[in-house]
Amino acid sequence: MFKLRTLLVIFDSPISRSMVSSFRGAVIARVGLENKMFHNHDEDKLVYKYPLIQYKVINKKASLYCIGNGVDEIHNFFGLGNWDIQLQDQKVKLKIDRLDLNTITLNVWEKSFQYTLYDWLALNAENYKKYQAIAGLAEKIQLLERLLTGNILSFAKGIGWHIEKPIKVQIEKISGEKMIKYKGVPLMAFDVAFSSNVFLPNYLGLGKSASHGFGVVRMKRDKENKTEM
Repeated sequence: MFKLRTLLVIFDSPISRSMVSSFRGAVIARVGLENKMFHNHDEDKLVYKYPLIQYKVINKKASLYCIGNGVDEIHNFFGLGNWDIQLQDQKVKLKIDRLDLNTITLNVWEKSFQYTLYDWLALNAENYKKYQAIAGLAEKIQLLERLLTGNILSFAKGIGWHIEKPIKVQIEKISGEKMIKYKGVPLMAFDVAFSSNVFLPNYLGLGKSASHGFGVVRMKRDKENKTEM
């Protein structure tokens, strides 16, 4: 078991999915580049580690999702004199609409939990070629399941959680497959339903560019999934 602190902040400012990168840049500009956890860069070089502060659209509103040490680090933004940001061509005064602070127990269980995963960037350039070369749907799903397992392990490593039990991941449905442009580069994004024996928190980001609001996890609520978040 692993205890993880999470903080979800939903502001009252509506934004579109395409504005998340601008929202991220605006928050970074206000808090300053010296606060590296907000942007995962070190002297203009990208640091390849799991982001502990993530920028998202939740309920069509600008949102921050902080985990682990990111919960402490976010005070560098909230401690500012005001929360005015320059969002594209307009000045926005951020106000909190919802704030949820939780401590979640992560674990690998004998049972499985049901999830949805939205706008998941599963494929790098090499894996995209592999995916396109596969003819059968079953084989494509197997590839995606391996990649999703790797994403979960990367998340665990990023928060210092050493998983000792075998992870099970099963993609049950691909409900969306689309090409999007990210930083001018076309990428394939997936909406999938999957099950796993790993308990994952709501709004967690998995996969490429999780800090930019891609790969958002939501737990399905049903009679078998009554574990509190």
